[in-house]
Amino acid sequence: MSLCRPKLSRSLVVVSLVFLIGLSGCVTPPATVDFVDLERYEGLWYEIASYPTFFNQDLVATTAQYTLREDGRVDLINRARVGDFDGPETTIAGVARTTDPNSNSRLAVRFNQFPVCLFEAHYWIIELDQENYQYAVVSDPRRSTLFILSRTPTVDDQFLQALIDDLAARGFDPNEIQLTPQPPQ
Repeated sequence: MSLCRPKLSRSLVVVSLVFLIGLSGCVTPPATVDFVDLERYEGLWYEIASYPTFFNQDLVATTAQYTLREDGRVDLINRARVGDFDGPETTIAGVARTTDPNSNSRLAVRFNQFPVCLFEAHYWIIELDQENYQYAVVSDPRRSTLFILSRTPTVDDQFLQALIDDLAARGFDPNEIQLTPQPPQ
């Protein structure tokens, strides 16, 4: 694609996949949380586990940084290391907007690397620690992506298993969930 710089080919693949996933099959969209306070949601999140996709293959130490803007949109920067903790860093930046202003639980993301973007990636918050904003689970309307996020690089094994069991009861495949390695603290 002539709009994309060659070194961003991984980003192009990510956006293409998200677009294609949005066109495939009929599934029941997951329920999202009732309300997200975007001011409390902003900050650094660590990826604890996710569904494997070709765009997160071989990535470790994955984080997402969210910053609320004055216009109500959210800047995001996803960072990870390729291969191992000493591998090269890869990043992708974007801007999210809420598509449900009553709840803020459904966002649409445009990635900055693409000056002309014909679509937005879905970012649906389906689980959230409403009291302390210490963990969240994000998916999309097709249930094709799943990310378990935490404010800390690790979580208690029992807590994680209970969360995975809950996701399984809600129709997500627990066998597809893979842990994301984070560097030792």
